[in-house]
Amino acid sequence: MPLGTVEVLLVGAKGLENTDFLNGVDPYVVLACRTQEQKSSVASGKGSEPEWNEKFSFEVSDGDTELTLKIMDSDVGAADDFVGEATIPLEPLFLEGNLPSTAYKVVKEQEYKGEITVGLTFTPEVEMDNVGVDGYDFRL
Repeated sequence: MPLGTVEVLLVGAKGLENTDFLNGVDPYVVLACRTQEQKSSVASGKGSEPEWNEKFSFEVSDGDTELTLKIMDSDVGAADDFVGEATIPLEPLFLEGNLPSTAYKVVKEQEYKGEITVGLTFTPEVEMDNVGVDGYDFRL
């Protein structure tokens, strides 16, 4: 399993279910990779077609196999509503190193609830044991 950094470009979403009938949806995303969790800004007033264009980084190691994107609706004075989630396997990213912005299905209770678009980049950790200052590899 590769060690390194996964950079996530959270582009946007479309076709999201409106969970807030009075005010429309104010979505944000909770991004999780194993025990690491990060949160996007709230796309206030953007409804079911939000755009974020925000970057997030996760350190990955053995056992990190997927990235989960949980979309929530921010509600003032009440608990935030769960809109849906997308799970992205990381294995293709580890093989390719870079996955362009791609739309992934958002599901809730196994029903389609829209899609979320993200781009992914993997930067492997460089082993420094056998590498000199000038980048020369001393292994024979």
